Amino acid sequence: MAMTAPGQTAGVSVFIDPLIADLDISRTAVSTAYLTGTLAGACAMPLIGRAIDRHGPRAVMAAVGAVFGAVLIALSFVSGIVGLTAGFTGIRMAGQGALSLVATTTVAYWFDRRRGLALGITSAVGAAGISLAPLLVERLVSQAGWQRAWLIEGLAVWAVVLPVALFGIRNRPADVGQQVDGDPAPASDDPGGDRQDDGWPLRRAMRTGVFWAVAACLAASSMLTTGLNFHQIALLGERGLTPVEAAANFLPQTVAALLCTLAAGALLDRLPPKAVLVAAMAVLAAATLAPRLVAPGWTALGYGLLLGTSNGLLRAVEAAAYPRYFGTAHLGAIRGVAHTVTVAASAFGPLAVSLGHDLTGRYGSALLALALIPLAAAVAVTLAREPHRADT
Repeated sequence: MAMTAPGQTAGVSVFIDPLIADLDISRTAVSTAYLTGTLAGACAMPLIGRAIDRHGPRAVMAAVGAVFGAVLIALSFVSGIVGLTAGFTGIRMAGQGALSLVATTTVAYWFDRRRGLALGITSAVGAAGISLAPLLVERLVSQAGWQRAWLIEGLAVWAVVLPVALFGIRNRPADVGQQVDGDPAPASDDPGGDRQDDGWPLRRAMRTGVFWAVAACLAASSMLTTGLNFHQIALLGERGLTPVEAAANFLPQTVAALLCTLAAGALLDRLPPKAVLVAAMAVLAAATLAPRLVAPGWTALGYGLLLGTSNGLLRAVEAAAYPRYFGTAHLGAIRGVAHTVTVAASAFGPLAVSLGHDLTGRYGSALLALALIPLAAAVAVTLAREPHRADT
């Protein structure tokens, strides 16, 4: 999860200004290339999900790590907008999408009763790595240049992800003679002892309202969080914060996200995912409206805490809801489709906030309309009927 950082918006943002200067391309061209690459990369997620179900996470993680590292190395040789767009497609597909999908799906295979807590820990540690990456990469770019920085990132992905995939994980507990949650082995005549094949197929899951309600919440969070973070300097600058103060607002967001990811993971072991989803959407709506009231000081800190809290709640519930409702037999395919929706939504977040500003002349006015998105998703979750415990 931490090694997805080179494909995440936070990790890529450090490269934008040097790319504009060295390649002599406009900011709009770079933004369009990023949007195109994100959308194209999202289309591969259902295929990645099916590959996880068919070949197991170990082989898929190794393949994704190999491709991700190779694309990062190739980006160090980019000389124009076409190559940059292709590179963005590769790192968004392999890093932001596929590697995070296979990492969290692997954890979901190994736990049932404490799945929420396990996924919360995984997501929190991964988020910490992603949040720290821009600080390290910025120094790397300033000292060695963006070409060498991408080269070093690619080698680092190979050095970390490939050994973990080949030697650090196994596909299922049964591969090493264990059971889900570390339970004792069932009696040989126990027909219900092996739970790893329990679950709904993708088509059946997609016919339920709760599948799309959860996907709507994930899309709302991905879209609005990406949009607000992308424009954070200008957005908070409109409310009187200096660029340094606006950039520092990422710190409370990160702290709140880490704490709430762990808390939400524990809550998901005791509460239905719908309750956590509705809470996350309510907090996200408040966070979207908060910049209208922000001023330098405590209100700015409150905005950062709200946005980080909504992110933390969604990180944990994203990976835990689908196995809770639909089992794990076809979890890769199910989460692959949901991941497509999530990644695609993130591509439109910066554009939606920017268009709202252009139409109204201020960021604050646009946020009123955007806040309706998580509220609509919360209503969809409330109305969706929970399926019975997943079975074939």
